[in-house]
Amino acid sequence: MKRLFVLSACLLFLAACGGGQVRRISEPTASIQQLTVGEDGNWSIELRLQNYSSIPMRFDAVRLDLAVADATAGTLQASPALQIGGESVDITMLALVPSAQARLAIADALASGRGVSYVLEGTITAAPADRGSAREYRVRRPGALTPAPGLPGVLR
Repeated sequence: MKRLFVLSACLLFLAACGGGQVRRISEPTASIQQLTVGEDGNWSIELRLQNYSSIPMRFDAVRLDLAVADATAGTLQASPALQIGGESVDITMLALVPSAQARLAIADALASGRGVSYVLEGTITAAPADRGSAREYRVRRPGALTPAPGLPGVLR
């Protein structure tokens, strides 16, 4: 009987020790949630920032080169100063004056109603929200956009 009591007490003690949150910091990433072509041909981009860490992270800077259909479009650069919760996402809006080649690729995709591939490549600067210095994370993220039905000039 005494053994069973001691064993139960040890198991309860061990279970109480395992209740803390694990601080796992993982590389963040980015993707395009929506690209809208303005009347002037310039783009408004909803950039989706993904925090894969188990803790909230502060996103200080983004510098990503964008290629659309193998054509260099330009550089997306921002200092969003966003705090994103653990394993969560947030969106930041960016404006881009695209290259002529990329502008044509998007116009062709919209006119034909077909998708277009893209690649984001560069860095995201982020740090744990509660402390620590920021670190640069390398990003290379391929993706695809397709015209949004009923929304002229919008790809998702």
